Amino acid sequence: MERLQQKIIEEGKVLSNEVLKVDAFLNHQIDPVLMKEMGQEFARLFAEDGITKILTIESSGIAPSVMAGLEMGVPVVFARKRQSLTLTEGLLTADVYSFTKQQSNRIAVSNAFLNKEDRVLIIDDFLANGQAALGLLNIAEQAGVHVAGIGIVIEKSFQEGRKLLEEKNVRVESLARVQSLENGQVTFVEEARA
Repeated sequence: MERLQQKIIEEGKVLSNEVLKVDAFLNHQIDPVLMKEMGQEFARLFAEDGITKILTIESSGIAPSVMAGLEMGVPVVFARKRQSLTLTEGLLTADVYSFTKQQSNRIAVSNAFLNKEDRVLIIDDFLANGQAALGLLNIAEQAGVHVAGIGIVIEKSFQEGRKLLEEKNVRVESLARVQSLENGQVTFVEEARA
């Protein structure tokens, strides 16, 4: 997605050869116009998949997921990272290690919001080592839902996340695929997109 790539170049900050900071438009401050365009693109990419729900993880996955849900006309379910007094029974859980936060979280979704008839699209902000997406896949498997695919806003293609997901035979669609962050420069994987 060309506009997303341009935003990454203009407002993203390369902190190291492995860390890209995009808090100016995605995961601290949100650019709602860009989010709307990303939601439209996810809806286009998965238009033929009969999606009934979108599954994401708090908090940075919520904005693009809500916009995709709005475009598709489906609810968005998000996994919580912290225990809540109101979320105590019938939980589907998975442990997820965050590369950028260097910590593990137990994520949880109420089983009331996912059922065996659902066709789920998983959406997340970043794909690096694949741990968040694998955790969401684990929750989807526990619920017995069909996962149509995984939509990623920014993929760091030089890390192993895509490989791990493809080994599970899951379709992965990334809106921007970063090839390298070497020398403080962002380079993208060039793809032909329909």
